[in-house]
Parts: sequence; structure tokens; C-alpha cells
Amino acid sequence: MIGALTVAVTVAALLIAAWCGYATARDQSTKDWHFIGMAVVSVLALAQLVVGIVELAGGHKPHGGTVIFVAYLLGAALTVPAAGFMSLLERTRWGSATVAAGGVILAVLQVRLLDIWGGGHG
Repeated sequence: MIGALTVAVTVAALLIAAWCGYATARDQSTKDWHFIGMAVVSVLALAQLVVGIVELAGGHKPHGGTVIFVAYLLGAALTVPAAGFMSLLERTRWGSATVAAGGVILAVLQVRLLDIWGGGHG
């Protein structure tokens, strides 16, 4: 895994979480610019999915197991889009709260992915 990409995904996820958390505190639903932010985070997570698959195809093996590594990669790639979809269904402040929670979940998944890969030393 590329440590810099993992850091970028984590920081972007925490930024979208803070941004949507602020919208929740102001009693606002998700707006178009939130979805642009979610798209950026999702593209980074998809890039990480591709890099992870390429690393596996290149013969590198995660220390925590290949199946669980791929499962975490897929979960990380789907977390923010799923939260965004749910926020479309909930057009109140709780939609923003859902995206904020999705950002925090993605950040935690990044820490776990790095751990599964071998602490970034893989």
C-alpha cells in the first residue's frame, strides 16, 4: 500500500466528516458542494482500491490476510457513496450527520487497512 495515499484518504475523510458535522450543527441538509466533496473522497478511496488490487496482483501479500484486506478495501470504497445515498433519502440535518459518520468510519477503515497490510511496511 502507498502510505501517502492512505494519509490522503484519511485526511479527506476527516475533512468531509468535519464539514458535514458543521452542517449538522447548523441544522442543514447536505448540499451540492457536500456531494462534490464526497466525490473527491470517493475517487481517492477508489484509487486506493485500484492500488491495493495492483499490489496484490504484483505478488505482494498483506500480513493480515488477502481476503480480509480486499473486504476492507471494498468497504472503504463504498462507505462514503453509501452515506451520500442515504443522505439523499434523509433531506434533513440527519442526512449531513450520516455523511459525517461515514467520513469518520472511512478514516477508521484506513487505519485498519494499514494495519492489515503490515503497518505500511509492505
